[in-house]
Amino acid sequence: MKGSVSPAGNNNASRQTSVEMQFDDNNHVQELFGFHHSNLTRLEQLLDVSIHSRGNELVVSGDQATVQDAREVLDGLYERLKRGLEVSRDEVDAAVRMATDKSGKVEDTQLTVHTRNRSISPRSANQAEYFRAIDSNDLVFGEGPAGTGKTYLAVAKAVELLVKGSVDRIILSRPAVEAGEQLGFLPGDMQEKVDPYLRPLYDALYDMLPDAQVVKRLESGEIEVAPLAFMRGRTLSNAFVILDEAQNTTAVQMKMFLTRLGENARMVITGDLSQVDLPRGIRSGLRDAMETLGGVEGIAFVQFTSSDVVRHPLVSRIVKAYDSVEDDRRASAPYEHARFEKKSDDHS
Repeated sequence: MKGSVSPAGNNNASRQTSVEMQFDDNNHVQELFGFHHSNLTRLEQLLDVSIHSRGNELVVSGDQATVQDAREVLDGLYERLKRGLEVSRDEVDAAVRMATDKSGKVEDTQLTVHTRNRSISPRSANQAEYFRAIDSNDLVFGEGPAGTGKTYLAVAKAVELLVKGSVDRIILSRPAVEAGEQLGFLPGDMQEKVDPYLRPLYDALYDMLPDAQVVKRLESGEIEVAPLAFMRGRTLSNAFVILDEAQNTTAVQMKMFLTRLGENARMVITGDLSQVDLPRGIRSGLRDAMETLGGVEGIAFVQFTSSDVVRHPLVSRIVKAYDSVEDDRRASAPYEHARFEKKSDDHS
């Protein structure tokens, strides 16, 4: 791929510029540009640039900063195609998010996770940090709003390590119900009672592995999906262990789970402290653990925000709207908020 920059010459458009880009592989060019140039159109919308194509050449024009972002996005997507990875609209959106995130650029070449069904790359700087944290630490906490990939990325990493033989098994767990795992009133045997609460974990597994492999590994015990209550008294060794929806654990449950960590095991704890469903006055085990373990060596904490949401774009706007309202409520009634927090702590 070749490129050159031509700055505009008049004073009124001193920050306007254009860049010429040329790509060598015509097959990759078709995928890069998208069907009817849909990927280029998407870039124009997201970055407010103008893109003109001719054969395997492009001219990108606009504000100097956004043209540089567009060039970085196109370079990154082209490299992705050269590595045999796909480029979809979601990947275009992710590449734009990464290029415009000034908290730090991300080289995703070594961070891409490969499973039998797909290859998964970080789509935000925090997701990249999350992958690095999991690679470098035995215990990682990922906290933030829905749609940021906390659980999905952790399952992807677990599947990759299982397939490689780096761990012997995967153990996925979550509180079976939000406020105490009271399952007796539900119909069916125990497995039928808890399966609906564990379905998101099964969904992630089936996204990473062929259906037959998931079934086989579940039957053999290489993959175990179980409610939190089933973890008591066990030592989880040679395993990749994930606790999902951890905001709905109590402090006692969280301590119990964390102390299950055995030899050659890794553990990832995920949750969203804005969606605690415990009864009022019961302190979240996730909040308690993050405050208690902040200075402990070997533990990493990754904080996701609405900017990391990779679901439908509307999800990010919904999260931001709720965050804004919550901030306004806290600002308008600081005394009431502090009084409630203290009351919660007193009952923890």
